[in-house]
Amino acid sequence: MSQKNETLTLFLAVVATIGLIFGGLWFLMERWAQLNGTVPKSSETANTANTSNPINQFVNRCNVPNLLEGTFNYGGSTTWAPIRKDVDSVLESQCPRFILRYTQPPSGKAGSGTGIRMLIDNQLAFSQSSRSVKAEENAEAQQKGFSLKEIPVAIDGIAIAVNHDLNIPGLTVAQLKDIYTGKITNWQQVGGPNLPIKVYSRSEEAGGTVEFFVENILNKEKFTANISYVDTTTEAVRKVAANPGGIYYASAPEIVPQCIIKSLPLGRTSSQLVPPYQQPVVPPSQCPNKRNQLNSQAFRSGDYAITRNLFVIVKQNGQTDQQAGEAYANWLLTPQTQDLIEKAGFVRIK
Repeated sequence: MSQKNETLTLFLAVVATIGLIFGGLWFLMERWAQLNGTVPKSSETANTANTSNPINQFVNRCNVPNLLEGTFNYGGSTTWAPIRKDVDSVLESQCPRFILRYTQPPSGKAGSGTGIRMLIDNQLAFSQSSRSVKAEENAEAQQKGFSLKEIPVAIDGIAIAVNHDLNIPGLTVAQLKDIYTGKITNWQQVGGPNLPIKVYSRSEEAGGTVEFFVENILNKEKFTANISYVDTTTEAVRKVAANPGGIYYASAPEIVPQCIIKSLPLGRTSSQLVPPYQQPVVPPSQCPNKRNQLNSQAFRSGDYAITRNLFVIVKQNGQTDQQAGEAYANWLLTPQTQDLIEKAGFVRIK
């Protein structure tokens, strides 16, 4: 082989080696950018028109205005559990630099009230609530230099669970109040069988659902002395399924799809009973392969007698906590996230 050919071969080998090195470095840079949700400016510009590029899709996924980077403690309502599981997880995957950390209360049980308390005590950046902020809570926050803003993001309802064998068309809100305050003690008094009523509830310290029920249904009257307290809705549902005279109330997504109990129609009057489930009702024999679905239209229109909003509670302090809470609430109100909220079992608010 001539010296000229040897020189050419060596030159080509060097060029190939350099190409492989730069190609490897470029691949590693692109991979690093993909994992961190960013791409170099020149690459981002080059891919602007190529929406099928996976890196470009990753960059555009986190489309939340004013979203901060960092870890933010949040907590509160147990009613929000399906949203934390099925909706918040999407935000975390789309915007991995906005880290949400659900924080249990240092004492007592989780709930709307404890979440608001932790927010006032600066233990949370924002909280989730199934009830409005109380005047005394806002007054306490103002003593610490800020106010509390509630941002409604979804609609929920209170559903009433009874035993499948109970033959009754439904209840009025007034009858429900009388049952839980002890004025009505037998199902015969509301058109049912001669059967004692067994009343179940979580404790008043348990969270926003009980507080909402006492405030808006019982008009702040006390529970009947014969009430039986339970720790969880799961426990209550099992007790109602085992007791023909049992009754319990909870967030509609926790009750309506259940197989072992049924939810009752409710009305402001006995002539206007509205079911919390879509018609036709799914019989127990078809459950769990098919489950009852929320009567979203009646919840949204207000035809169903007991509905409420779910709120993000935000500090109005002009600091990062406020910005994080407002950005989170605004994300929940986007059309795509409202779809996710509906899939999680609640009713979209917009």
